[in-house]
Amino acid sequence: MDDSTQHSSANGTAAGEAAEAPEAAPSRGAPGRPCVLQVLPSLETGGGGVERSALDIAAALKDVGAVPLVASAGGAQVRELERHGVEHVQMPLKTKNPLALRVNADRLAQLIEARAVDVVHARSRAPAWSAYQAARRTGRPFLTTFHGAYSHGSRVKRWYNSVMARGDRVIANSDFVARHVEEVYGVPRTRIVVIPRGVDTDILAPDNVSQERMIQLAERWRLPDGAGVVMLPGRLTRWKGQPLLIEAMARVERDDVICLLVGSDQGRTGYSRELEQLIEKAGLGGKVVTVDHCTDMAAAYKLADVVVSASTDPEAFGRIVSEAQAMGRPVVVADHGGAPEQILPGETGWTFPPGDAAALAAAIEDALDLDETARSALSERARAHALSRYTKRAMCAATLRVYADLLAGRAERPLDDSAAA
Repeated sequence: MDDSTQHSSANGTAAGEAAEAPEAAPSRGAPGRPCVLQVLPSLETGGGGVERSALDIAAALKDVGAVPLVASAGGAQVRELERHGVEHVQMPLKTKNPLALRVNADRLAQLIEARAVDVVHARSRAPAWSAYQAARRTGRPFLTTFHGAYSHGSRVKRWYNSVMARGDRVIANSDFVARHVEEVYGVPRTRIVVIPRGVDTDILAPDNVSQERMIQLAERWRLPDGAGVVMLPGRLTRWKGQPLLIEAMARVERDDVICLLVGSDQGRTGYSRELEQLIEKAGLGGKVVTVDHCTDMAAAYKLADVVVSASTDPEAFGRIVSEAQAMGRPVVVADHGGAPEQILPGETGWTFPPGDAAALAAAIEDALDLDETARSALSERARAHALSRYTKRAMCAATLRVYADLLAGRAERPLDDSAAA
């Protein structure tokens, strides 16, 4: 996307090209107002884990009186930072070019000194290499967040990934990822902090979704009155398990149900056509429907009778599971990765063996068979469970505590997280 409103103290350059150093500026840090620099490739979308978490943490830092800085290659979501009064510094941080990584390290080191940055927080591998060098050069604490369990099939790949394991603290977004970091990269558990992704439970709140919003969405999707709705939210990509769900729906022996595959194909038109062919081959035309990206997911979840996470590869976290529970919806999830950690089996949802279409179909039928009393009780349990563990507020408070811990080891600059707790 084009970024028509970029605010930056340094103009970015193309990958591999030399870049001017950021202009010197008065120190932004001050006693009681620590400065935290988050580094990530870009801010093109607000839905990805890297971008969304960076935006949420920057706003939380601002709310408690700290000084947040974000460095990236820019993008449409810079506007959201500006809305919170957060400074963005544009650099070509998406690049993997070795020369550009060195240049970025120089620029970040100068930025750290110019803004009196106290903590450097890297959220992705390529910019992390530059941030790591800059933090070590300037003597600042270096923090990383593993937003995923990166593939590590070759020695080179494993070395490239290893920068994310070099943090003074390493945040993992699930127990699954924490085990991956410990087992693959040898990081001791004393350096790993598990902080689950947080969802906005003010937006994702059943009572805040009007009947009008639900009617508008149901009409747009042409949902038949009285039909049970099975929903798989997620971009259309094979590992998200859409073909598996189509196979499972062919086994669901009910005529009063419609299955929605909600998400953009992001230009993968060949895969979209393949899904349509699978639907037709299974005789599920009109029963399984692909719809594009939805801008009102709270209303979408409220329309659903059961939400499915059918990923064939382990999800590092799987945010839709917490989002659905926040909306009081039963969930059915593949039993691997970080997704099953988020549910209370038999109380807020069901698990099934990964790739098992028959087991998936059986779990979907169990969810659809709930009577009104059982469904209401499950809804209350699911919402309470999400509120107890998977809120944006809890994620921000836990992250601010990590910053405070790092600062306590370097200087007496407490970072009060009470406003985010």
